[in-house]
Amino acid sequence: MHAQIVLFDGFDPLDALAPYEVLYAGGIASGGALSVELVSAEGPREVVSGTGGAALRAAGALDPGRPGLIIVPGASGRVGEPEEIPGYDTEAGPERRDESIPVLMRRALSTELPTLMKAALGNPEVTVGTVCGGSLLLAMAGLLEGRRATSHHLLLDLLGTTGAHAVRARVVDDGNLVSGAGVTSGLDLGLYLLEREVGPRVAHAVEELFAHERRGVVWHARGPVPVGF
Repeated sequence: MHAQIVLFDGFDPLDALAPYEVLYAGGIASGGALSVELVSAEGPREVVSGTGGAALRAAGALDPGRPGLIIVPGASGRVGEPEEIPGYDTEAGPERRDESIPVLMRRALSTELPTLMKAALGNPEVTVGTVCGGSLLLAMAGLLEGRRATSHHLLLDLLGTTGAHAVRARVVDDGNLVSGAGVTSGLDLGLYLLEREVGPRVAHAVEELFAHERRGVVWHARGPVPVGF
């Protein structure tokens, strides 16, 4: 199995690297049953994050036709709308470090990323994972209408306005869409996907290696609906 971690200008490094490291370690622990790489919609390039200008290099182009996992991180930047940023320039390039998360997401949506992710979600051999604002990014592209997903707690209300069903949980499993909540939930998402796709013994070994215990119940749309709460 192969996992592609998507980078875009302004991405949150921890959103991307937490699942990357978990899945990479899972590949080692499973004897090579899983491989992982950093990709972008544009292909191999240096991608500047929204956290202090830190950059990672995408090794390849996002391929929605390749079976396996595709994980989309959120953005890292100022919380707020563009008009809240003094001197905001709509023509500014990715070198601007003071842009808001909505600005960074809108820029990502102006690339080929939405088209590629639409193809990925339509591929029965692909499971899409999101971390933090990654679910909102897909929802803003109109790709999560009617789907159940979680996101950072500050973004849940906004996620619900897109036609998606926002769920307040650490990890939400909606079939071929598995979403994680706040930034550090990328660890939980990675471990859950490792357990689901490779097996619990490998996931447990990586959990022990990372000295990280997953939090909360993974939410699924099955079982009786709770009442009285």
